[in-house]
Amino acid sequence: MLRSLASRFLKLPRPLQAVPVIVVAAALWWAWPAESVSEKGRSAAAGGPGGPGGPRGPVPVRVAQVVQADFAVYEKALGTVTALNTVNVRARVGGELVKVLFEEGQMVKAGQLLAQIDPRPYEVAVQQAEGTLLQNQAQLKNAEIDLARYRGLYAEQSIAKQTLDTQQALVGQYQGTLKSNQATLAEARLNLQFSQIKAPISGRVGLRQLDAGNLLAANDSTVLAVITQTQPIAVAFTLPEGQVPALRAAQRRGAQLLVEAWDRNEQNLLASGTLHSLDNQIDSATGTLKLKAQFANADEALFPNQFVNVRLRLDVLPQVLLMPTAAVQFGSQGNFAFVVGESDKVRVQRLELGASDGRQTVVLDGLKAGERVILEGTDRLREGDAVDVIDGLSAPADPSRTPSGERKGQSLKRPGLGG
Repeated sequence: MLRSLASRFLKLPRPLQAVPVIVVAAALWWAWPAESVSEKGRSAAAGGPGGPGGPRGPVPVRVAQVVQADFAVYEKALGTVTALNTVNVRARVGGELVKVLFEEGQMVKAGQLLAQIDPRPYEVAVQQAEGTLLQNQAQLKNAEIDLARYRGLYAEQSIAKQTLDTQQALVGQYQGTLKSNQATLAEARLNLQFSQIKAPISGRVGLRQLDAGNLLAANDSTVLAVITQTQPIAVAFTLPEGQVPALRAAQRRGAQLLVEAWDRNEQNLLASGTLHSLDNQIDSATGTLKLKAQFANADEALFPNQFVNVRLRLDVLPQVLLMPTAAVQFGSQGNFAFVVGESDKVRVQRLELGASDGRQTVVLDGLKAGERVILEGTDRLREGDAVDVIDGLSAPADPSRTPSGERKGQSLKRPGLGG
């Protein structure tokens, strides 16, 4: 029978003869005992150095010291720069605009000549008023002389009382006319002055809205230019109503409250000023109180309608413990920090914290001045771990140990906190 099977097998085509051989070889390979693990693999599996169950090498971290210093308590807000005064410059008398004497955007002083309206009609009006005044002064003088003569004649009973009274009334009439003439002359002189358009305040003049040659009407709604007072300048901002008691307490201490204006990214301090005023009521729609700070703005760092970040200093805490806010950790049982202790071993220290400005945080309890807290490299730390304190931002070869905060997808819970 075996010979029969062998003869049939040999009669098969050569490609089909290879199939049983392959099947048998695969079965033998599958049944062969697995290769024993290497010495290094057994060491790792048993919890040796570098294995998941064994001790790890020092974790690279960056640290900072807890310091003792004064700490300013600030309240932050969003603010808008506003000109202390804004004036629309208009013509007060009518006429042809013959001269424009300012450059767009230039700084002007109060009383500086900005433009000239044709003064000739107003010069003529002044001359007419002066002539009328002289005429009435002469008439009044003549009437007063006649009145004196009539009084003498009346004393001699040479004229009737009615004649004396009539002359007395004429003198009074001329006196009234003289007053009116004086007012007309004053008005003419004032209109002549108004033909010169002058800056009512000191500040920066805006873009010119009218050119020479335009015919203007008195109190025309068309604006010649706009002047904004930028030295000093103001910043308007709001505070939540919950901060009003602290604000009022700071004001009752008597000192002026410092206000800082920072740029949009809160990277550069633009100007320092003082709190100038606050509104007399809280906005019920927003629950905020409007405030205004004033800045000298000598370097013109602030510009009207500019957006700024405002910091209002409410208090200064003397000689408190400060730690970097970046070193504060958050767990299910409260705030804590990783502290580097003796022999560069990690200690998990619970903290009681106070005020913070985003960069530094006041430590009320849990740390001492000079202790080192870990800033970066905390994502794999546990109580008692050894650490390698590095300088600067040098990163280790293992990306999972890069001292740059949390890894993607990692929970905020920290090892060694019991949940």
